[in-house]
Amino acid sequence: MKTFGEYIRKLREEKGLPLRKVAAVLDIDTSILSKIERNERKATIKMIPILAKTLEKPEKDIEIQFIKSAIITDFGKLNYLKDGLKEIIKTL
Repeated sequence: MKTFGEYIRKLREEKGLPLRKVAAVLDIDTSILSKIERNERKATIKMIPILAKTLEKPEKDIEIQFIKSAIITDFGKLNYLKDGLKEIIKTL
């Protein structure tokens, strides 16, 4: 599975956007975006709509990748992850 950082890097490179331009739009330092792309730092929820607009992708796609990556990274080794997710879906 591709991490959120890898996903963002791929989209940015496909658009031919330099790291510094995307970082500027996000109002963060280039080194922070670089760390996000290398999975040394986590992106924030507030970045999702900005990334969607900048990378010309539907916000839904960006948000789904963000959620997927966060769940797998934080909880992927839990034995009952699927059962927990099923319970969450029931409450939504």
